[in-house]
Amino acid sequence: METKEILLELRKKNNFTQDELAEKAFVTRQAVSKWESGDSVPNTETLKILSKLFDVSINTLLGSPRNLICQCCGMPLDDSNLSREPDGTFNEEYCKWCYTDGDFVYKDIDVLINFLTEHMSNESFPKEQARAYFEEQIPKLRHWCENK
Repeated sequence: METKEILLELRKKNNFTQDELAEKAFVTRQAVSKWESGDSVPNTETLKILSKLFDVSINTLLGSPRNLICQCCGMPLDDSNLSREPDGTFNEEYCKWCYTDGDFVYKDIDVLINFLTEHMSNESFPKEQARAYFEEQIPKLRHWCENK
């Protein structure tokens, strides 16, 4: 879906008129109309307001143009498992299991790899294969690259 369709759907789902949404987003009704017709898109600051208002990520508002993965554990991200900052805004870099209340759960890469190996291995992905995969992939993620 395109941004215009997503905004229209969210506005209607929340039973807002264009005037009501405009007031909550600190814009004019004409701006809302332009978003919904596809003539323009909200600016970055307005996207942040809309994200909080509708409780969806900016990525969702923009039609999920990127496939996000947690930059700590590699899990695919969507609105249901995104972490949040202490103020409630989405953090689109990490899952809610790796980053919570403004802090990282996994401070040691070996602890994370042990956890993933234990919980992600199965008959078709044996522990030895899982461990080798995680030892290869996890260190490449931004969190571990930045915190060496």
